[in-house]
Amino acid sequence: MKYQNFYKNSIENPEEFWAEQANQLEWFKAPEQIISKDKYNYTQWFSDGQLNLSYLCIDKHINAGFGAQDAIVYDSPVTHTKQHISFNQLHHEVSKLAGGIQDLGLQKGDTCIIYMPMIPQALYAMLACARIGVIHSVVFGGFAPHELAIRIDDCKPKLIITASNGIEIERIIPYKPFVDEALVKAMNKPKHVIVFDRELGVEIPKKNYDVDYLTLVDKSPSIEAVSLESTHPSYILYTSGTTGTPKGIIRDTGGYATALKFSMKYIYGLNEGEAFWAASDVGWVVGHSYIVYGPLLNRNTTILFEGKPIKTPDASTFWRVISEHNVKVMFTAPTAIRAIKKEDPTGHMIKRFDLSCLKYQFLAGERCDVATLNWTEEKLNVPVIDHWWQTESGWPMLANMVGVGLQPVKPGSAGLPVCGYDIQILNEEGDVVKDNVEGYVAVKLPLPPGTLSNLWGNPERFKFGYLNRFPGYYFSGDGGYKDEDGYVFITGRVDDIINVAGHRLSTAEMEEIVASHKAVAECAVFGVHCELKGQKPLGLVVLKSGETLDNRVIQKEIIQDVRKEIGAVASFRDVLVVDRLPKTRSGKILRKLLRNIADERQYNIPSTIDDVTIIEEIKTKYQTHHIGIYK
Repeated sequence: MKYQNFYKNSIENPEEFWAEQANQLEWFKAPEQIISKDKYNYTQWFSDGQLNLSYLCIDKHINAGFGAQDAIVYDSPVTHTKQHISFNQLHHEVSKLAGGIQDLGLQKGDTCIIYMPMIPQALYAMLACARIGVIHSVVFGGFAPHELAIRIDDCKPKLIITASNGIEIERIIPYKPFVDEALVKAMNKPKHVIVFDRELGVEIPKKNYDVDYLTLVDKSPSIEAVSLESTHPSYILYTSGTTGTPKGIIRDTGGYATALKFSMKYIYGLNEGEAFWAASDVGWVVGHSYIVYGPLLNRNTTILFEGKPIKTPDASTFWRVISEHNVKVMFTAPTAIRAIKKEDPTGHMIKRFDLSCLKYQFLAGERCDVATLNWTEEKLNVPVIDHWWQTESGWPMLANMVGVGLQPVKPGSAGLPVCGYDIQILNEEGDVVKDNVEGYVAVKLPLPPGTLSNLWGNPERFKFGYLNRFPGYYFSGDGGYKDEDGYVFITGRVDDIINVAGHRLSTAEMEEIVASHKAVAECAVFGVHCELKGQKPLGLVVLKSGETLDNRVIQKEIIQDVRKEIGAVASFRDVLVVDRLPKTRSGKILRKLLRNIADERQYNIPSTIDDVTIIEEIKTKYQTHHIGIYK
């Protein structure tokens, strides 16, 4: 009943509920106007309040006497480095970098792109920008120069902060050369690029716009945190759009801080001073909310891990980190657990470590299959909590709120609605459906604090993409259903966004690249089930008449094209050459039908199909090339 009453209060009395949560923060000017509307008639939170995220993450704790506590533990098995960074040290690094950024001419409201690996300097850069009101946009280091250039042209940064290189298991990722290549492609040219040399023997191409990170920090003054409006954008974070053009999600400052502080206590069940580990990347929303801002706001020690669940050095690395750094709550994607399970199916490696510190294991980023949930629960012997949220929401929408009281776990469900989210399942007409009937997952407005406030430079796309489909609701883009106990089951995207190992990627964008190959007449790219990554993209191509190139050469070139334009993160490795694609009589390619065939699920052939014989041809192709759910 405690959860039910708590949740009900948040829905029926949102103003009082969130005012009380906002009081948990130290505001420079406490808000009096809790809910208001902006010029687009969209809800804003705490609009007359003033605060600063960097101050709340660092200075507040030092002032309270916790300067010596570990703020960050950097654990990098790929470089054999471990570093404990106190709040005092964090203050020194962040405040001086902020001074350096200011000396380069940036001020409140300017934008800065951060393109860095999982190193402490990435966190310093984010917090330094927040300290002076510069709006940062972190671009995931796995994205290729083309993708980086698109983001540079959209948010028009005055500065880019990068590193010499990133490190994968067996290769070096050339971050600085990628930035240089992106700047050649981009129309917008920032004046400066700050470069952190990792001193790993990697040659850094020197450019006139380069600024050495360490030299800049060394000579710069220490800067105090500035007072910012609650509605001031803290960052822009790009997420895949159905058109292939990424959408720049804008996050505010006051609502975000309130929601994250709330979530650390009530969703993840953490007390101040405890260690929390989100095994993600700062380029994703999980990294923003739960590697950087959420834990530091709540005075939790955050684990910054530069490695992989396997091969760094083996499938025991997660358990070593938890044991060694006394992690209370851990959060990763089901893909990571599946990779570990594949390498160590009996869980033998888990037994090497004392995991008595671990209280909860959270999973998110993609749908968690029941087998993975059960295996994790059995091997770790702690509650395993699947939960669901999006880049747009910024923090969980469905969860088992363990800080309120652990509810029964239902495998296959992402849990119950989180406080503030009035989640409904709607049909095509926008009516609420009955229990156990699948429909569109939507959230009744207003959304709670911390969620997206707009799209960067594109309010019309914001309304079209999220608000217009079902008036009075935010449309999540996902399908799902509620059971009779109120648990929500997410069944997957209803558009052409696929989820590859927790990364949202646009198949429309991949299709554009595949279609541009000189041998391709037409194509379709869609997501199929993958035992390890959840989904993976599959391309079907029809070649131009008279094409003489060998099919294998064409397939290899297409795969290389996608890797070059989007990056290795796309995991695009499967291309099938077919004689034709199944279409409706009006010419629409039947992607859902193709996906069901590949996944070996039941399907109905629509009456509008132009030629039914093609289905058997494509099924034979799949079977010949061993693509499908059981292969």
